[in-house]
Amino acid sequence: MKRGRLLNAELSHAISLMGHGDLMIVCDAGFPIPRSAWRIDLALMPDLPDLKTVLSLIADEFVAEKVAYADALPDHNPLLLQTVRALFSDSDHAMIPHATILGEMAERAKLIVRTGAFDPWGNILLYSGVDAPLWFSKPGTVAPPEYARKLAKG
Repeated sequence: MKRGRLLNAELSHAISLMGHGDLMIVCDAGFPIPRSAWRIDLALMPDLPDLKTVLSLIADEFVAEKVAYADALPDHNPLLLQTVRALFSDSDHAMIPHATILGEMAERAKLIVRTGAFDPWGNILLYSGVDAPLWFSKPGTVAPPEYARKLAKG
């Protein structure tokens, strides 16, 4: 049996297919998912599963180089923002307009994971990255400057 806490086969498979720079959106129950998107629907009922649970499981399995969320999140759902920052503390963070997430970013996502969350502005963008200490561990490799902070921690 698989090690780790993430048991959903489709989500586990999807994470394994993510390449550097690919976008995964983990969204709330009301997110308008484009028909063309690869959709993994985990929603069962209001707040089941919730965003914190799903993001926590994904954070254990997925290297998020960058995390983005609605620019309204700090003012309108600061507890969710606190959770996201704690779960992805090694990632770069950015805020973008909520309308951009619902339109342009939803169309660009490789994968959209729908939760049962009833969280205002609960749509989190996760950009796939590399495990810098592991990726640049071979003798003679030189990491680009943007990985210096992550390599210093490793």
